Amino acid sequence: MVTSRESGRWIVPKGWPIKGKKPHEVAAIEAFEEAGVRGKVKKKPFGYFTYLKQLGDGYCVPCVVGLHLLDVEQVFQDFPEKGQRRSEWVSFIEAASRVREPELKGLLLAAERKISKSSGKNSRANKA
Repeated sequence: MVTSRESGRWIVPKGWPIKGKKPHEVAAIEAFEEAGVRGKVKKKPFGYFTYLKQLGDGYCVPCVVGLHLLDVEQVFQDFPEKGQRRSEWVSFIEAASRVREPELKGLLLAAERKISKSSGKNSRANKA
């Protein structure tokens, strides 16, 4: 989990589309820039959630976000947005309790069920 730069609320790394990059590639880039992690990202979104992005001018833009799961292989101490956000390893259940977006809460709980079922409960794979 990371905090947003503006409000400090708990979120998952996400970003705007990047021309020439596929959504899962953008997800991997954002995970590194915002949380300092790299690994194998799933090409297919685990699911989608919506939220209102508040822009600098005060306007809100509705956004649909594809959530890509990432199997973390490396954690870096230095990354582009270090110092601009807080980050913390927590269970999917704890992550779901921290986020505001109801659809994201549901996806995090579904990810917990899926990963616990397929890989057991003792790995970093079941952390957000």
